[in-house]
Amino acid sequence: MRCRPRKNDARLIFFTYAGTSLSHMRDVPVYLNLFRRVCIILVKNESPRRKPKGIAILSILFFSSHAAGNFTLSRSKLPPIFFITSSFFLMNTIEIEKRYSALAEQECCLSCGGAIILSEPQTGEVCIDLGCGKGTDLIRLREAVGEHGLVVGIDVSEGMLAKAARTIEKFGYANVRLVRSELEHLQIESRTADLVISNCTINHAQDKRRVWAEVKRVLKKGGRFVVSDIYSSEPVPAEFANDPAAVAECWAGAIPKDEYMTILQEVGFSNITIVEESKPYKKGMITVSSFTVSGQKQSCNCGA
Repeated sequence: MRCRPRKNDARLIFFTYAGTSLSHMRDVPVYLNLFRRVCIILVKNESPRRKPKGIAILSILFFSSHAAGNFTLSRSKLPPIFFITSSFFLMNTIEIEKRYSALAEQECCLSCGGAIILSEPQTGEVCIDLGCGKGTDLIRLREAVGEHGLVVGIDVSEGMLAKAARTIEKFGYANVRLVRSELEHLQIESRTADLVISNCTINHAQDKRRVWAEVKRVLKKGGRFVVSDIYSSEPVPAEFANDPAAVAECWAGAIPKDEYMTILQEVGFSNITIVEESKPYKKGMITVSSFTVSGQKQSCNCGA
């Protein structure tokens, strides 16, 4: 383990852990207690004339909503914002990181539908945003679920997560978490979420079936998803589909509509509904359509 606070700055803390034993819950209290102690030490070293407003960043190999829920720091110290890094980074990640970190500070719209509006999050719910970007939808989710709910933002781009962290800090919300993770390997405990949303993100994933299996895994029984994404009018030529830069540009990773809907059905979702859909339009070197699809994890004992 290495702890490397910035020199003369207690407001940003990095932790890294090279092993995998944190996947065992018995290790969690020890690790979190150490984390809390270092945070407190750094806060005490802050100038008494300044109110500390730090961002705690945890880079580890797992996520437990139970552990995170029990580990909180008062707002007068450090808000509980976590970056949790997966060890399974695939070929497109570097290009996605490069493109979206560059876009993090730009005024641009990266959405392709109304997932956040159509999802109707409820008070007290646990909500996950896949590809949370700058954190705008995280704030809207938090406003809907209130102080007794929990909002978790997932992204692979460090630049986007840093921007989201600053956005969350401005609002002072203590029940918003940020997790750095690939969609194929969500560092989230099973049966955690009431709602999963996403906006123009899943098309970037190399293994979309695996992503949707992960969505099902993290949803509680009876939980729902509302996802905005794109689909291609025809199969994307291999020269583009296998080009990480083109995939990162949010078009070459698209798959045909029939293939998309088949994946949802085969993963085992129920009540699958297309709630909005655009006309085809040109994007990159192909033709795509934007759509928002919703569905539900069955509430019976018939699968994970």
